[in-house]
Amino acid sequence: MNTLSLSRYRAEWFTSLTGARRDVLAGMVGTFALIPEVIAFSFVAGIDPQVGLFASFVIGIVIAFAGGRPAMISGAAGSVALVAAALVHAHGLQYLLAATLLAGVLQIVFGLLKLDVLMRFVSRSVRTGFVNALAILIFSAQVPQMLGVSWHTYAMIALGLAIIYLVPRVTTAIPSPLICIVVLTAISIAFPMPVHVVADLGKLPASLPTFALPNLPFTWDTLTIIAPYAVAMAAVGLLESMMTATVVDDLTETKSDKARESTGLGLANFAAGLFGGIAGCGMVGQTVGNVRYGGRGRLSTLAAGVFLLVVMVPLRPWIAQVPVAALVAIMIMVSISTFSWGSLRDLARHPKVSGVVMLATVAVTVLTHDLSIGVAVGVLLSGVFFAFKVTRLMDVAVDYDEATDTRLYDVTGQVFFASADIFADRFDLADTARNARIDLTRAHLWDITAVGALEDVVSKMRRHDIAVEVIGLNAASATLVDRHAPLLREPAL
Repeated sequence: MNTLSLSRYRAEWFTSLTGARRDVLAGMVGTFALIPEVIAFSFVAGIDPQVGLFASFVIGIVIAFAGGRPAMISGAAGSVALVAAALVHAHGLQYLLAATLLAGVLQIVFGLLKLDVLMRFVSRSVRTGFVNALAILIFSAQVPQMLGVSWHTYAMIALGLAIIYLVPRVTTAIPSPLICIVVLTAISIAFPMPVHVVADLGKLPASLPTFALPNLPFTWDTLTIIAPYAVAMAAVGLLESMMTATVVDDLTETKSDKARESTGLGLANFAAGLFGGIAGCGMVGQTVGNVRYGGRGRLSTLAAGVFLLVVMVPLRPWIAQVPVAALVAIMIMVSISTFSWGSLRDLARHPKVSGVVMLATVAVTVLTHDLSIGVAVGVLLSGVFFAFKVTRLMDVAVDYDEATDTRLYDVTGQVFFASADIFADRFDLADTARNARIDLTRAHLWDITAVGALEDVVSKMRRHDIAVEVIGLNAASATLVDRHAPLLREPAL
């Protein structure tokens, strides 16, 4: 780290006492917004709440030092929990911890190789489909908790939603999800009723997390089980963290180091796996709240992580009595706020191909319950549609110079694997003109498929005794031709 980078890193931690106080207070408020969502997502993943809380504590501390986006809150929540649920259901917690370690390693490698640039290939339509599918999966995960229950549960969920949406109209000093938890817990204690509570979901943390390797054989069979889930967890975690970092960049009008954020997230998840936690990622809602409450530096991220466990251990008896209905209400709110409702309106305004990409991403993700597959399909469709659009812009105008008996071919646009066949079909190989001139001044050859198409056209014309001249190659195209089709550059042409 050079002097300039070190100076910038110090500034990200501390600028003034006022800034430090603001970061600590914002981080503490962010913790209260973090607790209910972490517990709720632990419930979605099918793990004990302490697994998610331990992970969020460790992730918060590590990412504060190693991350690339100050003021960003990361924890064991979001799309990663949805991916983890299938692994936990099929193989149990220990395999999830192993998958968390592997996902962390993959993210570290991703960051070190600067592969964050690949995120540029994720179009807006794919990102919109990603968040919409995430919202649908979050909501669908709550449905089982609303089936076969007493009317008390429905009443509690309805009251919880009313509190979540109405309290902010009165005050925003305390996060409404936290008020929802406190009120519904107080009601369930004061008026005992047949509803499930957090204690029924599993253990809550009673102490600090301890170091322990996953208790399973480190064999090839284990790797084949965890690898697909680890890749999916790493991919969706990176995507959600990159999206969250971009949101903070826009809010603060600053830039983040996406590669460093990837590496930092990998280190945080690897550490979480070693201390009995699930992998996590950037949390959009908590991060936006942290920034709006005044958090700007790494200290706010650290405060959120540390304060999480400081609050959770002494409040454990109370947290255990929180009704599951409160968590369901919070997750319904999260799904509603996550869904991009404007995208439904945009379906009529935006190009149809953008709508197809977004809907395909949503459909594949919901059907497979795998966010990484949905994103991969969306990116693939975006590439195919883009290639098709660029192909349509390629044209070959044909003219004839009677004085010199020369057929003139004026090529415009991009010639590459998708347009090479169309390019070749535009040439009349049975032409009666004795000369041909191919002008590439307004064209560009992108790959060996394009060079091969040009070479085939020229060689076939030669066999028909047509003298061919190729002109207007730009520097990049000429280099490609010299390397793969040097005969095209001979003076005889």
